[in-house]
Amino acid sequence: MNIKANLISFILLVTFFSQAQSVKCVYKIDQLLSRINHPDTTYIVNFWAIWCKPCIQELPAFDSLNKTLKSLPVKILLVSLDFVEEKEKVNAFLKKRNITTDCVLLDEVNGNSYIDRVSKDWNGSIPATLFVNKNSTNLVEKKMHKEEIQRHLNAVRKD
Repeated sequence: MNIKANLISFILLVTFFSQAQSVKCVYKIDQLLSRINHPDTTYIVNFWAIWCKPCIQELPAFDSLNKTLKSLPVKILLVSLDFVEEKEKVNAFLKKRNITTDCVLLDEVNGNSYIDRVSKDWNGSIPATLFVNKNSTNLVEKKMHKEEIQRHLNAVRKD
């Protein structure tokens, strides 16, 4: 194989493994809480929506960090708070911005029914990010950059 053929094969392989994500699942709050309640994994759960400008601005930071965490027992999960009827718009948004991090959609209409179940500290604003493992839980209600997300992750993993 020549260099050009090798390069084309590499590009195809990278494209295959880093394609933009689409909404994997639609969860009710009990399903979401069950998914992130694993004793051997730290979860970074980002609550966002396509209409939230600060949310959109921080998504690349989560996506970038996600690519560096593959070998660690850490998972990033993007939780869209858009309406279920907007699922195709969310998918188009993820594809347009080439977001590859796992994304689910939360199918809950009444925030009062799930906000306190996620965290007693959450006032319901977004973006909001929950850092959770078997020893610690921390909620951050603001837009963050990659280094700040990493700092919060490190603090939760130390506990």
